[in-house]
Amino acid sequence: MQFLTPLTALVAAAVALPLLLLLYFLKLKRRELIVSSTLLWKRAVQDLQVNAPFQRLRNNILLLLQLLMLLALLLALAAPILSLMSGRARRHVLLIDHSASMSATDVEPSRLEEAKRQARIYVESLRDEGFLSFRGARDQTMVIAFDKHSKVMCNFTADKRQLIAAIDSIQAGDGDSYLGEAIMVAQAFTQAPDDEPANQGSQETVKLMLFSDGQIADLDQIIVNTDELMFQCIGQSGRNVGVTAMRARRSYENPDEVEVFATVANYDAEPVTTDVQLSVNDDVRAVKSVTIPATGKGKADSGGAGPQGAGKVAVNFSLSYAEAGVLTVRQLRGDSLASDDAAWAVLAPPKRLTVLLVTAGNKVLESALRACSLYKLDIMTPSEFDANVPGYPNGDGSGLGLEQCYDVVALDNHLPVRTPRCRYLVFGRPPNGIDVSVLQELENQAVVDWRPRHAVLKYVNLTNLFAQKCYKLDLPRDAELLAEFNESPALALVRRNGSVFLLAPFDVLDSTWPFEPSFVLFCYNAVSFLGMQAGQNEDANLLVGDPIVVDGLVSGQSALVDGPGFSRLQVSANSSGSVRFARTDRVGVYGIRAAEPAAGGTRLFAVNMLNDAESNIEPVRQIVASGVEVQAQAAAVGRANLPLWPFFVGFVLFLACLEWFVYNRKVRI
Repeated sequence: MQFLTPLTALVAAAVALPLLLLLYFLKLKRRELIVSSTLLWKRAVQDLQVNAPFQRLRNNILLLLQLLMLLALLLALAAPILSLMSGRARRHVLLIDHSASMSATDVEPSRLEEAKRQARIYVESLRDEGFLSFRGARDQTMVIAFDKHSKVMCNFTADKRQLIAAIDSIQAGDGDSYLGEAIMVAQAFTQAPDDEPANQGSQETVKLMLFSDGQIADLDQIIVNTDELMFQCIGQSGRNVGVTAMRARRSYENPDEVEVFATVANYDAEPVTTDVQLSVNDDVRAVKSVTIPATGKGKADSGGAGPQGAGKVAVNFSLSYAEAGVLTVRQLRGDSLASDDAAWAVLAPPKRLTVLLVTAGNKVLESALRACSLYKLDIMTPSEFDANVPGYPNGDGSGLGLEQCYDVVALDNHLPVRTPRCRYLVFGRPPNGIDVSVLQELENQAVVDWRPRHAVLKYVNLTNLFAQKCYKLDLPRDAELLAEFNESPALALVRRNGSVFLLAPFDVLDSTWPFEPSFVLFCYNAVSFLGMQAGQNEDANLLVGDPIVVDGLVSGQSALVDGPGFSRLQVSANSSGSVRFARTDRVGVYGIRAAEPAAGGTRLFAVNMLNDAESNIEPVRQIVASGVEVQAQAAAVGRANLPLWPFFVGFVLFLACLEWFVYNRKVRI
């Protein structure tokens, strides 16, 4: 037997026991009356004499009964429990699945909450020395939460309050379920080198307790011993309808036309009919009613997943939309899992590239850029560029006008005073302030190697490229080398302070390139590649767990992130002006913006589940881990200890009745 709250009972005893005894020492003041005889009052008088002050307590059955009642109440307040577990102390590891399928509500309020409830009961039933315990065995427990990755919520401890707090802190996620990493973490902590041999010898093997619905992706990679893993299956029903695929794209012929493709899956044993809705920035544009075949009834040539998969149907939408926005495809049938009911896509506006050419006169480069089918090509002399950068008040570089006016700036043999944030195609000496050093000038350089698979050099043949003069560059470590001369880089890509620089350290007119067809093709690839870096070099459509990466900030600049369940979370850019945000564990639309208003608008990202395995919420009652079959427990976790406080409360009620009976017998005349 052990007591869960002994200190509370001791404090109450220190207050209540002296008060009870003090009541029997107090002298009661009674009104005197004249009676004919005191013969019948002798017994009552004997009981009252104990109230006379400065006298010792006499034998009194009422005082004894009241003391017993008070002691029983104090024992009940100490919350005594009787452990029904036997054997030596053990180590336990609670593995709690909080992946997307554990958010299903077929078990009220959700599978995850039910798993946490059973985990709390399991912890409360473990053996603990406690205060005033009559047993020395003490179990230690670790809590690990896992989805795609695992997280140790609490290391091995016997403190039940700490363990329960760790269990309560586990939050639902929308990611995959991978158990292998959690098993490896548990085994690593179990075999920690600082464990004392004496402690290891006194304890049995570690007991792994898994709370999950059994939808685990990496069971074939898990190695556990027989009887090492116990499985508590959470969940009752597998009925669910979810969006498992979505893609939106603009038409190549007409960029204002948008095509949306989605796949809706049914994991029920019966066909279901549901409405699928398309909205743009929460404005409903179209609704289609579809009938989805039952699980295992889909056909491979019509979108079905085959006899073992879910029934699937493809849903297509077309709309005209010439602006940026967020597209949402949502199935409107209510089910147990809300995470896969919708999918989002961030739609960029139609891209029409505008280019600024800064040159003192280069008809070859100008003609090559005009051949790229640009929306707009402006030409500016070097002095005009330095004197008044377009969009910058007073030319002080304090705004973002250059980036907003032009997608790409081509510098032809010009070393600018400053390089405002933008995308640059540089011919000749590289600008200052981008960590690129010019070591010397070289002559007669030929290309010896290049990266033909890079987007800038796709279909570009540099075999005959020869430069009469070029600059030998010393590139930073994070630069991308695209082509090499005999003794120097020929083409390189450098990112600094939110800008992107494609460097060609030679004069085009001092090379053989203008006479090669590859020059126009290079200009087309370079402008297209750099134009795609205009505020969207990151992929805006992600899956759960994929990090959000944003370039284009100043080193150390603060940014604010908004997402499902949180807002205005502050992050900082690294030395290269990039922000990496990895807390994309819930589906929805995320926004990131610079803290300063001058840093531009909000960049949006769509994070989707789009996961057949997690949308299939059918509970698995038997899992096979590397050939070891683990059967789910037949019943939910029950208490392995017996609370004794109800018995003490019942004993108090019995003593109260007995005291009433004795008191009435003593005062009866």
